[in-house]
Amino acid sequence: MIRVVLKKGRDESLRRFHPWVFSGAIAQIQGNPAEGDVVSVYSNEGEYLACGHYQIGSIAVRVLSFDEDPLSPDFWYNSISRALEVRKAAGLYPCECTTCWRLVHGEGDSLPGLIIDWYDGVCVMQAHSVGMFRSKKNICQALVRIFGDSLKAVYDKSSGTAPFKAGLELVDGYLYRREDFNSPSIVVKENSNLFNVNWEEGQKTGFFLDQRDNRALVGKYAKGRKVLNLFCYTGGFSVYAVNQGALSVDSVDSSARAVDMVQKNMLLNAPEGAEFENICTDAIDYLGSVPEGKYDLIIVDPPAFAKHRGALKNALRAYQRLNAAAISKVAPGGLVFTFSCSQVVDKITFANTVFSAAAQTGRNVRILARLTQGCDHPVNIYHPEGEYLKGLLLFVE
Repeated sequence: MIRVVLKKGRDESLRRFHPWVFSGAIAQIQGNPAEGDVVSVYSNEGEYLACGHYQIGSIAVRVLSFDEDPLSPDFWYNSISRALEVRKAAGLYPCECTTCWRLVHGEGDSLPGLIIDWYDGVCVMQAHSVGMFRSKKNICQALVRIFGDSLKAVYDKSSGTAPFKAGLELVDGYLYRREDFNSPSIVVKENSNLFNVNWEEGQKTGFFLDQRDNRALVGKYAKGRKVLNLFCYTGGFSVYAVNQGALSVDSVDSSARAVDMVQKNMLLNAPEGAEFENICTDAIDYLGSVPEGKYDLIIVDPPAFAKHRGALKNALRAYQRLNAAAISKVAPGGLVFTFSCSQVVDKITFANTVFSAAAQTGRNVRILARLTQGCDHPVNIYHPEGEYLKGLLLFVE
């Protein structure tokens, strides 16, 4: 195996089991690895530290194992099986009321660069590194071995996530499909709520699974309230709100396809006589146009405003403007659920930005809860960067 030798004193993070090796920490590479190759990492004194996928960029190695033995033939089976045990321990599998959840969450499951979501027997995979993309057939074989006949399909949706510069053939498609299954979509259950999921045409893998617990919290507070769900995508928060007795639910998104899916999901779930409207327009423009006090529960869940540190300053300004508008418009005694999924915006920075927005409005605001991603999106304790979803539940006088 090709050796990556670190500079003197640059091995401390690996000894603390952090799963990344940065290019600036490397003294030399003994060999000529192709991107995606498995390489061994050694200290400057020649001590073996880890092995992982080599890649070109600031993160040069994503660690797969800290064990001295090379990756065994059962590596993928064992690693994904361990991830499944976490979901079993969390009560997600098997579970009659919830049939969709994240099976593999990158560094959180010691498989950096790999995402696998489970939709009632369909595994949708996204590779975020060349190494994981090149390993997809082995990953598929492990999934078939683990789930057997309960596995309906494995769909690779890496065209938007794997690096284009590596010359990969990035075409989404099925790696495995049971003979009796030929659908591009499925209806799943989440806390007994029903959702259409289309992994071929939907964003990400088809559904935003990380908000499951926060959707349940919205449901808890929605009864008797007029709800506005901004950046609603396929209406996850809206479904929980309408099922838990909201007086009305307005869902806003700029994507016509997403709003069409909201309509389908609301019709699957809404009690007879429920009042709801699905609006295809810019969410920020809509919020600016509504009268103050029209809504007493507002959900602000925008896409990532900052995908890299260079965009951080502008992103924070956008978060501040958006939250100031929501806080100023919500009715007295109302609630604002506000989120950021930008990984480069840490939870302290996000909270400070929302504090500034609240101060700008002059209203009295209390924090009722601090919110994060669900347990099927675990954070490796040695990789705190994995806590990417931040949220606050605000009470506004």
